[in-house]
Amino acid sequence: MSAVAWTAVGSLAAWLWLLLGQGFFWRTDLRLPPCREPDAWPPVCVVVPARDEAGVLPASLPTLLAQDYPGRAEVFLVDDGSSDGTGELARELARAHGGLPLTVESPGEPPAGWTGKLWAVRHGIALARTREPVYLLLTDADIAHAPDSLRTLVAAARTGGFDLVSQMARLRVESVWERLVVPAFVYFFAQLYPFRRIAVRGSRTAAAAGGCVLLRADTAERARIPDAVRHAVIDDVALARAVKGVGGHIWLGLAERVDSVRPYPRLRDLWHMVSRSAYTQLRHNPLLLLGTVLGLVLVYLVPPLALVTGLVAGNTGASAAGGLAWLLMTATYLPMLRYYRQPWWLAPLLPVTAFLYLLMTVDSAVRHYRGRGAAWKGRTYARPDTALDER
Repeated sequence: MSAVAWTAVGSLAAWLWLLLGQGFFWRTDLRLPPCREPDAWPPVCVVVPARDEAGVLPASLPTLLAQDYPGRAEVFLVDDGSSDGTGELARELARAHGGLPLTVESPGEPPAGWTGKLWAVRHGIALARTREPVYLLLTDADIAHAPDSLRTLVAAARTGGFDLVSQMARLRVESVWERLVVPAFVYFFAQLYPFRRIAVRGSRTAAAAGGCVLLRADTAERARIPDAVRHAVIDDVALARAVKGVGGHIWLGLAERVDSVRPYPRLRDLWHMVSRSAYTQLRHNPLLLLGTVLGLVLVYLVPPLALVTGLVAGNTGASAAGGLAWLLMTATYLPMLRYYRQPWWLAPLLPVTAFLYLLMTVDSAVRHYRGRGAAWKGRTYARPDTALDER
């Protein structure tokens, strides 16, 4: 067999393992677990960190204020140094729509050692604790919730005995680039953190989706949330690890009626979303970067290249192994496309999207070594190896 054929066989073996041995990450049927309504609904405080979110608040904040929750609930929006009138707009929306009580506060600029979002979350949790809640709902300012979102989250947490219940909000897929990149973003996330393993007690897999996290208040205090993860750029994964680290039982699945309203119309917008934290995910380790690049090439780029090369050169082994690997890749991506209500023909294009993610990851590393650090909404965070211990 030729080197191309052996490489294609290696890619096929990788896809067989991913299909059967990676927690069935490609399945999209993991939704909120069965639940029953409690006899008494515990008090809940909703904490919303917001920085320059005036563009999305009109579509998201009213959905929080309109929650049909039978118990006591209150919303705390923490204005994280916005320059677009986010705080005042939130107050206007509360006056216009009514619903749950809303408190808007601003903590000022974060001190050294804190990312801005987590400093805002800390301020919001401190305000919430004066109300003695049993649960905290941590949700981003771009997340729109169905009217029964809070009650179903609480019911699921109570029924399953979970300390943390998180839903991966359905991201917007309207522009061409969103259709190409966004479903793959969730697909790759599930591949790294198989949802079924997260809920298994004793497993090392821990992750959450920062847009929608219901957390027991006493567990947050025991895990020192958010102080324990104050420097984390990928704060949702760090939070889940902290909770699991103190014995917390956590759950993560896909949402049905929790949606992100934030638009990413251009490739540049999506590129920034991924590249700002991609190298952080690799712990700023050059060897992990190299391994990731080689892995992406072997798993996602080799199959179509081997198929085409084999057909042109008459190499049956290469074309057969490459074609079968590409077929498995396509088949595992189809459920995610169906979840996002996208056409099937986007599935064979996954190698193109994977190549874009490869370039975004390399760009993230280049930005890191140029001293730019992670940046978000006009705020740049220090490089972890010089100022912070990132994880």
